[in-house]
Amino acid sequence: MWTGFPLFPEQASTMAGRVDALYIALVALAAFFSVLIACLVVGFAIKFRRRSPGEIGVPIHGNFTLEAVWTAVPLVIVTVVFLWSAEIFFSMARVPPQAMEIYVVGKRWMWKAQHLSGQREINELHVPVGVPVKLVLTSEDVIHSFYVPAFRIKKDAVPGRYATMWFQATKPGRYHLFCAEYCGTKHSGMIGWVEVMEPAAFQTWLTGGGTGSLAAEGQKIFQSLGCVTCHRADSQGRGPRLEGLFGRAVTLADGEEVVADADYVRESIVTPAAKVVAGYQPVMPTYQGLVSEEGLMQLIAYIQSLQEPAKGAPPAVAPREPGAAARTGARQP
Repeated sequence: MWTGFPLFPEQASTMAGRVDALYIALVALAAFFSVLIACLVVGFAIKFRRRSPGEIGVPIHGNFTLEAVWTAVPLVIVTVVFLWSAEIFFSMARVPPQAMEIYVVGKRWMWKAQHLSGQREINELHVPVGVPVKLVLTSEDVIHSFYVPAFRIKKDAVPGRYATMWFQATKPGRYHLFCAEYCGTKHSGMIGWVEVMEPAAFQTWLTGGGTGSLAAEGQKIFQSLGCVTCHRADSQGRGPRLEGLFGRAVTLADGEEVVADADYVRESIVTPAAKVVAGYQPVMPTYQGLVSEEGLMQLIAYIQSLQEPAKGAPPAVAPREPGAAARTGARQP
């Protein structure tokens, strides 16, 4: 019914209908009370107008029942709105387990997406219908905002940090992608498309390109930077082991515990002295400016892929390169 109407773009995700229902309820609530208050103002102005110059109004000392009603009714309404909104907010914030993960970097004036299997896209994003998709967002320069109206999702991409959002498309099609945060002179041109495909067609698309998985690309960067000489699997390196690190609690030199998530790993690469692991010296050099945001995401995917070796299996000893120790430090790369 509302297809094509500017205020009601197509509903194409599991969250779209719920967001629209809340929006319509809020608009209807505001319209109802706006009309009610306007009618009361006009009605009271007519009913209690001064009919003669000497007329004096009768003092009113209050009505407890009336005051209780106009206190209780708004309280109930705002409580319902809060609970309804919170339920939708938490549903949008909680990423379903086993969601397909895609890394997205905002850059003036384009969106660059990297699939875990290695496919890369610019201003396009191919996803399967009916599958939860988790986006890990960041920016290479200024604040951008990833916005797909048909999915009713919008999330800021902020330089130096990672933000996550998710959606599940409900119908195949091609949907507009915008940057919803002013980011410079060509902000209006930072647009793209989300291509929602049938699962079989999406699998066919996945096999059509890619230079290697995201983790494999990250491993190449890891080795080229010489990180392997300090972060050794046999725990004899100058830096901590990375196998099984991702998602685990890490104890720092000051006694604080932090979770080794994507933000922690990124910070450990660009500003390694910020959080030094207990038992190690802050000797790792910074790689700020030496690794792009895409490269950082690839390194994170590689570290995330490292698993603890099976019990009884001999640890793999990383080969040392001549002079490599001077180029690396004692933190996650």
